[in-house]
Amino acid sequence: MSEMAEAIRALVDEKGYSEEAVKQTIENALKAAYKRTYGNSDNAIVKFAEDLSDVSIYSRKTVVDGVYDPVTEIELEDAKKLSDDVELGDEIDILEDPKSFDRSAVSTGKQTAHQGLNDTIKNTLYNQYKDKVGEMIKGYYQRERNGNIYVDLGNAGRIEGVLPVKYQSPRETYEQGDVIKAIIADLKTTSNGLQIFLSRADPRLVEITMEMEVPEIADGTVKIEKCVRDAGYRTKMAVSAAREEIDPVGACVGAKGVRIQNVIREILGEKIDVLRYDPNPAEFIKNALSPAQVSRVVILDEEKRQALAIVEDSQFSLAIGKQGQNVRLANRLCDWSIDVKTEEQCEGMDFSEKATTKAALDLFNDAAETESEEVSTVAELDGVTERVAEILKANGIEDIVQFIEAYNNESVQKIDSLTKEEVEAVYNIIKETVDIVEEESGESAEEPVEEEKYYCPECGAEITLDMVRCPKCGVEFEFTEDEE
Repeated sequence: MSEMAEAIRALVDEKGYSEEAVKQTIENALKAAYKRTYGNSDNAIVKFAEDLSDVSIYSRKTVVDGVYDPVTEIELEDAKKLSDDVELGDEIDILEDPKSFDRSAVSTGKQTAHQGLNDTIKNTLYNQYKDKVGEMIKGYYQRERNGNIYVDLGNAGRIEGVLPVKYQSPRETYEQGDVIKAIIADLKTTSNGLQIFLSRADPRLVEITMEMEVPEIADGTVKIEKCVRDAGYRTKMAVSAAREEIDPVGACVGAKGVRIQNVIREILGEKIDVLRYDPNPAEFIKNALSPAQVSRVVILDEEKRQALAIVEDSQFSLAIGKQGQNVRLANRLCDWSIDVKTEEQCEGMDFSEKATTKAALDLFNDAAETESEEVSTVAELDGVTERVAEILKANGIEDIVQFIEAYNNESVQKIDSLTKEEVEAVYNIIKETVDIVEEESGESAEEPVEEEKYYCPECGAEITLDMVRCPKCGVEFEFTEDEE
């Protein structure tokens, strides 16, 4: 086998390049050198021997009578010297000797080959790893820079992983040569090659480790429904079983906790709460707040996914967790907003079916409003500051109806002491919290005349002729009389 074939085989076998990629790189390098010499490579043809023992480059020229471009054309007389069968208009391939290329052309060819091989391996590696995002990979600690850890992932040192600070567990420290198992979080191609971002904080690390330790998860008998994690501190994992007679939590924990301890050892002592998944949100929330014992769960707003968990006083701190960690992880695991209260805090509340939502929501929002009260002045509105109310009163705007009228005719916007944001805030509070009821007038001596009604062209709300802005959607408008 020739040196050419041996070099190609070495690149394929040792470096991991494909044969086609190597041939393409050689072809591009020869064409680059050809272009550097002749100024054009459109007519350059590269041909390989079947056994890859040789490679040649040819100039494809058109046979003409009177050469205009010697790079792409050849005189009929000269062409006849190469082949007796050629005629005018035929194309003929003329062998070029790469040794005749000048030094700059050879240098260009080498640079093209080098760049081509780099791009080839970069693309090959990207295609190899792009479908492995989310999978676990093993490597060896190389070095640390600015808190980021660089990991040798193999392939003769050509693949290097980066474990950024934000993807590290605060429990972990490494030394030279330590084995690091991590999740492939992301890929990025750079001028230096492929960069693989790793993560030791991803919940997938716990899931995959659990799958390796628990055969029931690997064969699908037990399913991990969801896993959330505060890396270095606590993980919560909800599991379910394909058959009722199987205890999914027991399968994950193992006899005397052997299985779960192996997983905990892999993540260096981080706590793991394995709990049973339940399609009933109330039961699932109860389980999610473990290790705390929850007395009961009240669903406050199913659409907004808000719930209230009631616990004994002794369980309150455990349910909340250190710096709110336990309830925060439970929120993420269940995808519900969970508020935790004690039995004492819930005393006197009516938890009957009709009153549950009202009473619990009052507690959830820390607003014990037992029934709506009639308000008439701006100062009585919840959310309006005393300063704003006093300024409005000083300008002759005390009750809510007066404010709406002043808002519609834009006189309130002209009060210098109030900002536009403060005016809009009062208007939004009124719009969201107040139902304005107009008092009925006494008996009229005359039969009431039905007035023509007008409606906002934007939202359809009823409006009057003296308005310049819709009280509902805020769109501005003006009335004009049609000439008959």
